[in-house]
Amino acid sequence: MRASDFWMRVDKTSRYLGRGALRGMREQWWNLRPVLAQCPVFVIGCSRAGTTLVYKTFSESRELGSLQRETHDFWADLHPISERNWHSHAIEVDQASLRDRQSVSRLFYLHSGTRRFVDKNNQNGLSIPYLHALFPDARFVYLKRSPGDNINSLVEGWGRPAKYATWSESLPAKVAIDNGRYTRWCFFLSEGWREHLSDRIEEVCAFQYRSMNEAILKARESIPSGQWAEIFYEDLVRDPVSGFRAAFGKIGIEFDEHLANHCATVLSTPYDAFSEIRLDKWKHSPHRIRIGRVLPSVASIAGDMGYSV
Repeated sequence: MRASDFWMRVDKTSRYLGRGALRGMREQWWNLRPVLAQCPVFVIGCSRAGTTLVYKTFSESRELGSLQRETHDFWADLHPISERNWHSHAIEVDQASLRDRQSVSRLFYLHSGTRRFVDKNNQNGLSIPYLHALFPDARFVYLKRSPGDNINSLVEGWGRPAKYATWSESLPAKVAIDNGRYTRWCFFLSEGWREHLSDRIEEVCAFQYRSMNEAILKARESIPSGQWAEIFYEDLVRDPVSGFRAAFGKIGIEFDEHLANHCATVLSTPYDAFSEIRLDKWKHSPHRIRIGRVLPSVASIAGDMGYSV
């Protein structure tokens, strides 16, 4: 082993042990005096809309703690979808409790040491009333993406079940989408998913796009306007600095020089993207004919979001 490799491993191990010791100290403090979270930020939107880009950028804020990873497993353990007969990933508002608030607050406090955090889990877009009941002072950042590009990215994601279908291994249903080409359900379950088990893949993705955004817009009606921010993905691609500055300002987080510098180059190192970031990718996609067929089925919700199809 080269000396440089040895010292790199030593440094990595030291950092890991240091983080573990810090979490241990925070846990001891928590046991003495629980620190409930305040004004958390939840990034919401349809899967493959670019929410990882938004989440990672908000994670750069010095005002927010972050796990720097998605929290699907945590929320799934808190309220297993199997207990709801696999009906939907939506956690109902009557499930909100002090126990849940303490569990969420503890997780983020142990890992970040802060009372205010940012979280991203696309399945949570179906659970906004629950999250608002859990944290009445929560802020929601809703990312919207044009239907053609979002559906195209969903179709591509369905071809990667090892990444997006890990949670559905025990799904009690036979998935035979596109005449059996897709056999694992990806991303999330929303009400009515069983009606699409043998549809074409573009129809399934259009259903997911429509159902997720409908749920978010419906929930928006009960959230105070000062706790809600909306971003068009296309605005971030055209001018990420201005787009993010507006979103941070909407929910009262300082957009400092560090964030401005981060946003100025954020598109050069895309998060979780299948190809270079550009607009209207679906028009040059091998799926463009399929997607064109289903766009009329999402025209209404797209219009409500601010798009014309």
